[in-house]
Amino acid sequence: MNYILKDENAIYYECRFSSDNALYLRCGSDAYLITDGRYATEARERVVGAEVIISKDLITTAKKLIKKTKIKKLHIDPKEWSLYNFSKLSKKSDIIYKRSPDFSHKKRIIKSDIELEILSEAAKLGRKAFKRLSNEITESGFGESEFALTHSAKSILSKYGKYELSFDPIVAINDNSAKPHALPTDSRLEAGDILLVDAGLKYKRYCSDRTRTIFAQKDFRFGTHQKFTSKQIQKAYDTVLKAHDHAIKKVRSGMRAKDVDALTRDIIDRAGYGKYFVHSTGHGVGLDIHEMPYISSKSNTRIKDGMVYTIEPGIYIPGKFGIRIEDMVAMIDGEAVVL
Repeated sequence: MNYILKDENAIYYECRFSSDNALYLRCGSDAYLITDGRYATEARERVVGAEVIISKDLITTAKKLIKKTKIKKLHIDPKEWSLYNFSKLSKKSDIIYKRSPDFSHKKRIIKSDIELEILSEAAKLGRKAFKRLSNEITESGFGESEFALTHSAKSILSKYGKYELSFDPIVAINDNSAKPHALPTDSRLEAGDILLVDAGLKYKRYCSDRTRTIFAQKDFRFGTHQKFTSKQIQKAYDTVLKAHDHAIKKVRSGMRAKDVDALTRDIIDRAGYGKYFVHSTGHGVGLDIHEMPYISSKSNTRIKDGMVYTIEPGIYIPGKFGIRIEDMVAMIDGEAVVL
């Protein structure tokens, strides 16, 4: 198959190296990593299975290589390319560019054994970071704002710069937790508050993703068993936890993604919170924090062994509180294993 890639993670998947200015071109059995002189040394040291070409004009170089190989058709993911760059690539070209959305994500949907090991380690490191964060908050976090707590989360998750983050952490208190993608505010953490933390780190470029919602009190832990003083909050929390646990227990390889989504959604619907579950049950995780499969009510994707995705049901009552519990799972021998 002939294809050209521009996305960093898509390129890394092919040749174990990428940069913020690179193209990967495969024409039959020939493969090329095209980048500029800033990355020449690292590219030559790290690239696997492709010829490294250094260029000041990547697209022009790619066009010359494509013409030289005399191929007729080239797959391209339109989501990776700006209109300007694609116009430059395709101008005065006889090549048929076959638009293949999510080209790399589809290739990467089934993780290899090595990838599963890396993702498992990323998840374990994420869990340890959550434990360190709970210690930090217990010692000096009460009275601090969401801005300060978010800064602490970034420092602790990255182990003070050792790891990259999967995404900017979400640290939300009380009514701010009712926003699934809450931004930090000046709200300060006090004993008895709801605290929602959604965060992850990268290990060998692969992401982790985890969410916990806790009752903030001295010596709290980011465990899934939480006791709240409010009966309303406790009911919502227990419903989300039940949905989370039920889906992980019941999902099987061969099911459609929308049926996995139904495992959480039906429980939340029956408890009367259906309109407050405003997102899908989960998403794939790998080199990107959001990959296939998407565990949504509209997805007919068949779940298969080797897939890695999140289970993250939630209930969000605007102006009051939000609950989300999230874990990454891998499909192994037909069942979901929490990483």
